[in-house]
Amino acid sequence: MGGELRDKVASGVAWSIGEKVGSMLLQMGVSIVILRMLMPEDLGVMAIPTVLATLALVMVDSGFSQTLIRKADPSPSDYKSVFVFNVVASLLLYALLVAATPWVARFYGMPVLLHIAPVLFLLLPLNALCVIQNTIFTRQFRFALISKVVFASSLVSGVVAIAMAWGGLGVWSLVGQRVTAMGVKALLFWWLSDWRPGAAYEGGALRAMAPYSLRLLATDLISTLYNNVSQLFVGKLYPTDVLGFFNQAQKLKDLPVTSTIQAVQNVTFPALSKIADDEQKFADSYRQVVMIVAFVMFPAMAGLIAIAPDMLQGLLGEKWTPIVPYFQVICLAGMFAPIAIISYNVLKVKSNGRIIVRLEIVKKTVMTITLALTIPYSVMAITWGLSAMAFFEMALNFAATTRYSHLTLWRFVRTLLPSALLTAVMFAVVVLFRHFTDFGPLPTFLMQVGIGAICYAVLAWVFRLEAMRIVLDILRKLFHKA
Repeated sequence: MGGELRDKVASGVAWSIGEKVGSMLLQMGVSIVILRMLMPEDLGVMAIPTVLATLALVMVDSGFSQTLIRKADPSPSDYKSVFVFNVVASLLLYALLVAATPWVARFYGMPVLLHIAPVLFLLLPLNALCVIQNTIFTRQFRFALISKVVFASSLVSGVVAIAMAWGGLGVWSLVGQRVTAMGVKALLFWWLSDWRPGAAYEGGALRAMAPYSLRLLATDLISTLYNNVSQLFVGKLYPTDVLGFFNQAQKLKDLPVTSTIQAVQNVTFPALSKIADDEQKFADSYRQVVMIVAFVMFPAMAGLIAIAPDMLQGLLGEKWTPIVPYFQVICLAGMFAPIAIISYNVLKVKSNGRIIVRLEIVKKTVMTITLALTIPYSVMAITWGLSAMAFFEMALNFAATTRYSHLTLWRFVRTLLPSALLTAVMFAVVVLFRHFTDFGPLPTFLMQVGIGAICYAVLAWVFRLEAMRIVLDILRKLFHKA
């Protein structure tokens, strides 16, 4: 990306990934402790209100924060207007969800929702209070600060969740974790930010931003709904413990995948927005981000597939072993989803939003057919369908970006191929090691991680992968600055 912007992006990605990795490891540790004390049914009960809260959070933002990031010079009135909208929308949606909770509890046969859902839905107003601060820090490339806030909120909420689970509070520990994390995040953002809603509210500001924002809302809402709709059907058609296994498999996969997506998206969207007019620099930056993400995510997800049986049995215990096949299949989606998001970011930067809506219609039509075919068959069929859709979404998003970028299909394939081939070799080595050894689940899992990491790193060094050279170069620059 060149010059000062490249340094900012490199530093931002490093801080964001560092925070995401730290938070991921923290959340993984907390999850291991909590899951050993909870039952699969607890995860199943928690899944339904979590899906509803996730959909509502997308509606609260309505795409306005991304519009503010994209805008060249937002005014104080722009920030105030979006803040007021977010708060009002969050309160209205909170009231609506609480009013609908009795019906949801009866529909799913989960009376406990009457108690936990109104508390969990406090995520909406708490999130609305800190969206603007997060947006301003993102525009300023203050990713180190954002990373520290997110990690601190994860740490505090993790301690609260473990204490509640240890005290025998069951599913309430999961509710406490989510609400505490959002509350701490909002508190810290207000404390660390100088922004206050002192400017005048202008409805005209919202109307000016609405066309682009509402297109993003439509696509984000549809995407979020389809990413979670399978859980709504599984919760109705299958036993609660099966929903717990299915939901937890997705959550474990999402720990590395969502962390990577958020780290790359939070940094690359504002960065690519700044170089949108330089076609060659834009295409080169797009290719480099895809290459680095593939270099990291391909071996990470393939490695998780290989070590899943020993890892999950060793860390979570026998009662969670039914999660293994779901987790292995859904990890395939984790290879493609981050790259699909990068292409989606390109479309957000370069297009006016109309093509994004059209693509979502195509993707969700195919997704509807996939779900209609797989939901009645089995939960495993649903899982395979989700992984197939992740690949389809990646391919479709990239195809659309060829209208706005000089990155061609052949160059895109050549960018991914080296990491894919080395990942295949690493996967075979790890699987063969497990096949010929038997040290028990936990020792085998730890040895597999070491062998896989060393194998991939050595192969990348021997074949001099461009992605590895870029990663090492970025790390050297960051260490020199430190």
